[in-house]
Amino acid sequence: MTTETDLLIRLDDLSDPRIAAFMEEHMQDMRATSPPESVHALDMNKLRQPEIAFWTAWLNEPAGPVLAATAAIKRLDAEHAELKSMRTAAALRGRGLARRMLRHVLAEARQRGYRRLSLETGTQAFFEPAHQLYASEGFVVCEPFGSYRIDPHSCYMTLALA
Repeated sequence: MTTETDLLIRLDDLSDPRIAAFMEEHMQDMRATSPPESVHALDMNKLRQPEIAFWTAWLNEPAGPVLAATAAIKRLDAEHAELKSMRTAAALRGRGLARRMLRHVLAEARQRGYRRLSLETGTQAFFEPAHQLYASEGFVVCEPFGSYRIDPHSCYMTLALA
């Protein structure tokens, strides 16, 4: 487990090339586990849209900061946002970083006035740790939201923030 001072979470502008490489790995994982029509991960151009806030978590290592995790929220309307791009570096999984990132984003969503945060994730075994994390933080399975439609490869979850 990392300590609070080991990890710096910051709102990011996505200009660091390490983020592009990290997110490309994310896209590769999504393409490897879900059929093309069920991959809803956002590429770098879509992550730079004004309705998206993107955070990075950096682990303080002796050789310098290491990108450990990412998460974003996409504004759907004044009260509802979607969790996007939630990822922890494969080599750092199991250290509690995803939970810390998720809690940070939940606090940010509340601060921004959202009353609901929803997400879409896969149904394959690869996504089971994510399902467990989200459920442990109070997310419940829901119907598709926004522009999503029923998809056997997608699981939709939501959390009331108010």
